[in-house]
Amino acid sequence: MFLDNRQVAMDSVLEALADSVDYFQDNRERLSPELKEAFKPYFEERKRSMRKLQAMARKYLGLLPRDADVERDDYLRLWSRLKSFVSSDEQVLINELLEQERVLMQALSTLFTHPLPNAVEPVIESCWLNCRGLIRELYTLQKETTRQPRGRSRGRAQRNSSRS
Repeated sequence: MFLDNRQVAMDSVLEALADSVDYFQDNRERLSPELKEAFKPYFEERKRSMRKLQAMARKYLGLLPRDADVERDDYLRLWSRLKSFVSSDEQVLINELLEQERVLMQALSTLFTHPLPNAVEPVIESCWLNCRGLIRELYTLQKETTRQPRGRSRGRAQRNSSRS
């Protein structure tokens, strides 16, 4: 079955939401307690919105759920860990979360160019606001971690080079 442009746009949003939630859940242990608490409300709301949209996509757009791309997730997790050896782990995570928010914003923007059922539009707008709020939070944290790097979160390469 081929999807129309509106279904493709909704599928892209659902995929970006799922990737975002999965990434946060997979990397929670790498975040400081402060960052976990700062991000938690965004991702809890995002998870609820994603579930609503999945049900609405099925009901209004005839879209069936897809499985996550597990190989892609494994690759991204490995790549993130490798980058953390040469940079602050939290800084790497913040940058990757920002990139995911950009992907989500782009998917949401595309979806907004299509006619949507009245029941779907407020959920999409809520996702948009959630994404904007998290982006503001991430930029604030990015500035803070750049100005005051934490000694415990420095990468091994930095620690080893400072010993020489």
